[in-house]
Amino acid sequence: MADPRRKWSTIPRAGWSLGCVSAVDSYERTIWIADAQRGDGKRYIVRADEKLTAFLELESAIRAGTAIATRHGPRI
Repeated sequence: MADPRRKWSTIPRAGWSLGCVSAVDSYERTIWIADAQRGDGKRYIVRADEKLTAFLELESAIRAGTAIATRHGPRI
């Protein structure tokens, strides 16, 4: 299986700006929020429990053409 992190090197060359931030939610869990935006106004935002998962979900949203996609981790 190919390394999933490798494909992200092509996204900025396709005109996307990427960002990622971690935060602590009200249950004191670390969550990752990743976003991508282009000059034409398209923007994608996802939230996940792990950084790599956030970027994989972001890639999935971009490929599917979903305007804003949010994935939530399990509630405790």
